[in-house]
This record gives sequence, C-alpha cells and structure tokens, in this order.
Amino acid sequence: MPDILEDFETSMQGKLIVKFSGESVVKAMNPLPEPLSITLSNLDLLSGRFPVTYIYFFGRPKLSVDFGALVESLKSSLSHTLDYYYPFAGQIVQNPKTSEPEIFCDNNGALVIEAHANIPMKKLDFYNLNETCQEKLVSIQPKFPLQIQVTDYTCGSISIAFTFDHALGDASSFGKFLTSWSEIAQNKPLSSLPDHSRHLRARFPPKYHPFLDHTFIKCTMEDIQNMPTNHISLKRLYHINASSINMLQRLASVNGTKRTKIEAFSAYVWKIMIGTIDQSYEKCKMGWLVDGRKRMGGRGSRNCMSTYIGNVLSLTFGEARVHELKEASISETAKIVHEAISKVNNEAHFLDLIDWVECHRPGLMLAKAVLGQEGPVLVVSSGRRFPVSEMDFGFGSPLLGTVYTSVERIGVGYMNQRQSGRGDGSWTVSAILWPELAAALEVDPIFQPMSASHLQL
Repeated sequence: MPDILEDFETSMQGKLIVKFSGESVVKAMNPLPEPLSITLSNLDLLSGRFPVTYIYFFGRPKLSVDFGALVESLKSSLSHTLDYYYPFAGQIVQNPKTSEPEIFCDNNGALVIEAHANIPMKKLDFYNLNETCQEKLVSIQPKFPLQIQVTDYTCGSISIAFTFDHALGDASSFGKFLTSWSEIAQNKPLSSLPDHSRHLRARFPPKYHPFLDHTFIKCTMEDIQNMPTNHISLKRLYHINASSINMLQRLASVNGTKRTKIEAFSAYVWKIMIGTIDQSYEKCKMGWLVDGRKRMGGRGSRNCMSTYIGNVLSLTFGEARVHELKEASISETAKIVHEAISKVNNEAHFLDLIDWVECHRPGLMLAKAVLGQEGPVLVVSSGRRFPVSEMDFGFGSPLLGTVYTSVERIGVGYMNQRQSGRGDGSWTVSAILWPELAAALEVDPIFQPMSASHLQL
C-alpha cells in the first residue's frame, strides 16, 4: 500500500494513473439447478461478439462510505440480480455441432475489478475517451461476458464501468439489466422480469427482400481483421444543450410535419460530415441503428417484447449526393433521414432480416458499411433506453453516463446520444470519429467538448 501511495504522489501533473487492487468473481445467489445452454437468435448472430461498455461517473456519496464496503454492497446486489439474469453469469462457448456461439448458463460468474485513480474526478479528461478509458477506467478480460470495474478517486467520487459481450444483448437488454440491479440495490421490487427465450427464429421456408443483399454481407474473420478503418479511431464525448436540440427540431419540422429529435440531429450532423470527407466522393451515406422490439409481434402487441433480452437490432442507411446535401436545408435532409429509418421500422423488415441470416448461416455476417467497404459512413443510434437517473445503487444517481468501446478496428464512425445526468433535456453524445470530423465538431457551436464543468464538479 505505501508503494501505491508513493506512486500516486509522484504524479503531480494531473496525468491519470489507475492502480488495480483486486478482482473477484460474483455468482448468482440462487443459480439454476442444472446448467442450461441458450441458442443465440439470428439477430444475435448478426450483431456479433465484441465488448460494449457503459460507464457511469458518480459524485462523492453524501454519506461517507468506505470504498471496500461500497464494493461489497455492489457485489451483494449483483449476486441477487444474476438470479434473474443468469445468462450474464454464464460463458459464451462454441456449439460443437453448429460451430456457432451459444450461452452456457453455468453460473461461472461476473468479474468485479477494484481500482484506484490518482487524481480527483474533476481532473479527468472527459472529452478524450481514448486517453481516459482504455486500460484505465475500462479493462477487458474476454473470459467473462460481464465484467465490472469500480474505480475510486482522491476526492471520494466513483466511476463504474460495465462491460458486456454483445452476444448477451443490445442496449435495451443492458438497460434492463442495469435498471434491475439498481432496483435490487435499493430494495425495490423489480419493475419488469426478463424474458430469456431468444425466440426470434426464421420462417420456413425463409424468404427476404433482395435489398438486404445490398446492405449485409457474409464475411470471414480475415475480412474483419483487414477491414479498412478509414482513419476512424478518435473516441470523443460531447454535451449538447436542450435549447440546441429543440432548435434543430424546429428547423427540421416544417409545413406541419414534425420530425423527431434524432432525425433533426442526424440531419445537422450529416451536413457537417459531408465537409469532412474526400471531395472525390459523389455520394455520402449515413446509417442508423433501429430497435425492432416495438415492431415485432403484430398489431396490438407493441409491448410484448419490451422485456426481451437479446439483440433485436437492424441497420439502415440513407444515401444522397454530396452537392445536394450541401444545398439542402435541415428539413430537407431530415426528410431523407426519416425515409431511411421508416424503410426498416416495421415488422416485415425484421422478419426478412431474420430469414436473411438463416440463409447465410453458419459464419460471420455484417453490414457492408461496417466492414469499411463503402467509404466514410457515420452510424447514429439513439440511447433512449440508456438509463442514467435510474442508476442509483444506494449512493446517489450518476453525474454522467456514456457508452464506450475498446474495439480498435472500426470501419464506420459512430455517434450515440442519450439524456444527460442533469435532467434538463440536454444530451450526452459519445462518438468514434475520423480526424477531419472531430476537428469540425471542435469548432461547431452546438457540440461542446465534455468537461468537468458540465458535470458541475
């Protein structure tokens, strides 16, 4: 311990150093009587396997809490949560017959890592996530589909990073898990019980619209390892005021047609984006992740999949000529966005997508754009299901919550928005960008590089 303190004291220039002090494996309190294998759905297979991290920053607890006691409390409530979310305590293994991954629910457990930062939280670089997160506030051990890193700061503040294997689910699934965990930590009844059925299966015989062949492709691991990255490597975090979001929505909504905030935001970003790509491109694409839960199940069943744990995602893309986008208004660009999202925002599309995967199994499948095959593309997703204020484990709600990925080879840019922790309608936007786009956003009046002042630290 004296060595750790000495190392901390020698760093006087505010450079973040994180020391790891302990690891433990947390298992479900009341596991299944026998191990159970869960076959992944076709949409799980399409989403692939890579780590997705949700990281939250909490101010110093109002009541003085010893860090060790706080971690033990988290582990105790996690153990109870895993009773309900038993796949999250399992292992991702290869089925010997199909060679496809499946979840082996054997209560192998979730990994909890304890760490200590040498600076107060207000000294963190919240804008440059490359510098702050990788192997510091977020550490990855592939053996565990769920791992949690709890880090304390010299000011008594805490960050918690939750890293999930994408095979476990999507943003909606992870949001349900975290919300349930926080409810258990507060001794509240669960607001919903998870559905682990993974029942999204192909029709017989399978059939699909031909346009899916233009969007998705079967690929190999070599294709993924050799994908052109288009210089996409900068991981950044922004704050956007509610007034700016509302202004964009007003600009996008004309002639009695109201556009959503995400449509208006996408239109604005798309117009910035076209100024940052090589001018040899005549056309430019933007993509959107779409959750199919409200679309599946037929009419009158809008909430039948609200508790479904797994992946129910599709990708859609809009394309337009660069010179037309430059001349278009926000409302005209938002119309292109709306039409692209509407194309997949229905049950028929998701049934077709499930069948498309069935026709291309076994093997890896991705959107062509994700493989970097279609030039610079930015994919936008809405974090409406990303819990922030709900994330109270007994020591208060977080000041900030965001998404992070440790994946290094990325073929497309990403931008994900969610409500900020301020509760005033403002947004937190995380992004993975190419240098020219990052530079353009640095001088943009709407995108504010995230800082401690936004968290009122």
